[in-house]
Amino acid sequence: MKKYNHLTKVQRYTISVCLKEKMSLSGIANLIKVSKSTVSREIKRNSNMYRHYVATDAQQFSEMRKSIPRRPRKLSKEDWQDIEQCLKRHWSPETIAGVRKRDGKACVSIEWMYHIIRRDKERGGTLYTYLPHHLKHRRRPVGTHIPIKDRVSIDERPAVVDAKTRFGDWEMDTIIGRDGKGAIVTLVERTTKKLLMAKSPKGKNAKSVARLVVQMLRPFERHVLSITTDNGSEFADHKYIAHMLHTKVFFAHPYSSWEKGLIENTNKLIRQYIPNGTDFHSLSDDFILSVQTELNLRPRKLLNFSTPKQEFLLSLRS
Repeated sequence: MKKYNHLTKVQRYTISVCLKEKMSLSGIANLIKVSKSTVSREIKRNSNMYRHYVATDAQQFSEMRKSIPRRPRKLSKEDWQDIEQCLKRHWSPETIAGVRKRDGKACVSIEWMYHIIRRDKERGGTLYTYLPHHLKHRRRPVGTHIPIKDRVSIDERPAVVDAKTRFGDWEMDTIIGRDGKGAIVTLVERTTKKLLMAKSPKGKNAKSVARLVVQMLRPFERHVLSITTDNGSEFADHKYIAHMLHTKVFFAHPYSSWEKGLIENTNKLIRQYIPNGTDFHSLSDDFILSVQTELNLRPRKLLNFSTPKQEFLLSLRS
């Protein structure tokens, strides 16, 4: 009985090149010394979601299939459509893979999803536009530091806040509109990742921002044990916030955004819906609320793929 050998990378590359040259299946089979049916089966099994046969894609499909011990897993057209819909809701590949695994659905690796997205971009597709940074990393310019009167340094913040085990510690920031005009205030609870966001009626005006923060957090006043923010001038009226909510406001060190990394990352997620350069005058309160709702319903790996809304409600009830 003749022993079966899997196709090699070189053979798959040859198939890919020959298909571009519109060579017949019989001609390809003779060239790589396999049967015509082997070539036909290879093209059908290992073409990508766009029904294109690409050697690198085919090789990875084959290796992925080998890694599954019992039954080969091939994603159906419906599976790919579901994954694409999740991407278009700005879910990360990591979130998609985690949720599908949790729900017992077929999936590919996170790396492979990124590979598909990059291939899609090379062909003029738009899937990459739904990812944070559009597959790129940008540096934020460092601005001028404006001292804030009576600020309380993060060095004085209780150690329990760093542990991220206590419900009720928040981070605060703003997103600024086109030409530095307009501001959206963002707040995130550290343990549940619950997001609150609203447009400030007077942009970065400190008094306007302070009153908006109080309004946003008033329903959860008993669960506002601390707020951590940066040294933006819009938070100059921090004492009003602390007084009205019976809490303490702590300021990160200048140019140390990692000390409030959760709100920084959350703002990047918001930018998927409200890109840089957006005129905030064109944004309705209903739209901003819809973005808040969408992000609070997005499963998170840090929450074992539960959602911020679910975890926040559980914490309120406990």
